[in-house]
Amino acid sequence: MEKRENNIKSRREFFRKAGRITLAVPLLSIPALLAKKAYSEVYVWQIDPYKCTACGLCKTSCVLTPSAVKCTNAYEMCGYCDFCPGFLRQGARAYDTGAENQLCPVGAIKRKFVEEPYFEYTIDEELCDACGKCVQACSDFGNGSLHLQIMHGLCVNCNQCRIARVCPSDAIKRVPADVPYMSKDLNKSITRKGAAQTKKTES
Repeated sequence: MEKRENNIKSRREFFRKAGRITLAVPLLSIPALLAKKAYSEVYVWQIDPYKCTACGLCKTSCVLTPSAVKCTNAYEMCGYCDFCPGFLRQGARAYDTGAENQLCPVGAIKRKFVEEPYFEYTIDEELCDACGKCVQACSDFGNGSLHLQIMHGLCVNCNQCRIARVCPSDAIKRVPADVPYMSKDLNKSITRKGAAQTKKTES
């Protein structure tokens, strides 16, 4: 009789422990699922190059000095021009790297000869201060390959981006952290007149 009671108690204890384990496993997995969801929902600030008007506020409004915004070149759009309107100022006397002929006030755009008549233009991000002069000139007189982007190796990802608060064209928005940059491409063109943040897809 006593042995039978002990067996019953053992079975009860077994089922009690098994029930606790069954409840504990899904509870333990909840933090991991939440962490995975939280990571997938991380967002960062970025500039939509098809809305940006290169107004110059990225230089003066960022909490960082110099700004976390830098110019970048969409090479698939770049014409590798001898006369690059983003590199050479209007009225330049010579198409060379002389400081007096460059549009960039800090000399952040580097020009390298490829082959006649093509030149490659790269951006020295340490020098670039996001003034936007090259971007505006490239959009007005070139093919618009130069554009501004927030560099996430520099950006501190403020809860409320100070540049976004003052951007006149509402070009700065949150994007998924796993796709943090918004480059231009050959299938789109930008118009910068009037309501000119219009984006047109070429057929």
